[in-house]
Amino acid sequence: MVEHVSDLTWPEVGARAEQGVILAVPVGSTEQHGPHLPLSTDTDIAAELCRRLAARRPDVLVAPAVPYGSSGEHAGFPGTLSIGQAALELLIVELCRSATDTFDQILLVNGHGGNAEPLQRAVRLLREESRDVRLWMPRYHGDLHAGAAETGMQLALDPARVRADRAEPGDQRPISELYPLLAAGGVRAVSPNGILGDPTTATSEDGMRLLDSLAMHLEKDSRSWWPVELPGRAGQ
Repeated sequence: MVEHVSDLTWPEVGARAEQGVILAVPVGSTEQHGPHLPLSTDTDIAAELCRRLAARRPDVLVAPAVPYGSSGEHAGFPGTLSIGQAALELLIVELCRSATDTFDQILLVNGHGGNAEPLQRAVRLLREESRDVRLWMPRYHGDLHAGAAETGMQLALDPARVRADRAEPGDQRPISELYPLLAAGGVRAVSPNGILGDPTTATSEDGMRLLDSLAMHLEKDSRSWWPVELPGRAGQ
């Protein structure tokens, strides 16, 4: 059974922490994902990967997701809620400082590419403070944003939340060509519908295979950082 820290009482968390647990923190965003995907897509994927890790490792406890990130590139689309790089970096630093009062190992699982730089800076500072914090970011080939990959994963997670009839191709140019335009004017400048890719080819089967692959790599990386599985639930 996957355990979420928000479902436990403080004595229960304390008992789990004494046994030794890794706290997995999903970090996502609230931002536009085209006319067909919910604003929570990045957060949903990060939370699912943490859930799958906890299902594979009994010494992992899942924290509530951080649903806001650095999403300035999606400004101009209704519903995008960005806190910017500086605020995200500070939030993660203070969150992990607090978490390490209880947990010895913290694993940040990032679901949004725009969070990468502030998260890397936060982890660097935390590790300089001798806190055992690691950052994991998914790596896969596919559309840049709200395309076949993310649409497939959301279909695998909850097809009822995908407006499949509204899926349509967006700008499909390679990142090397798009990057200067994105840096200058954000996604709105290159893609009026907010999509970078083509979600019309997405299937739940492809999405499930991608989630399986990412979860496998997340577990593998977690075991390279913390190879000795802590007692976790096995000790209860």
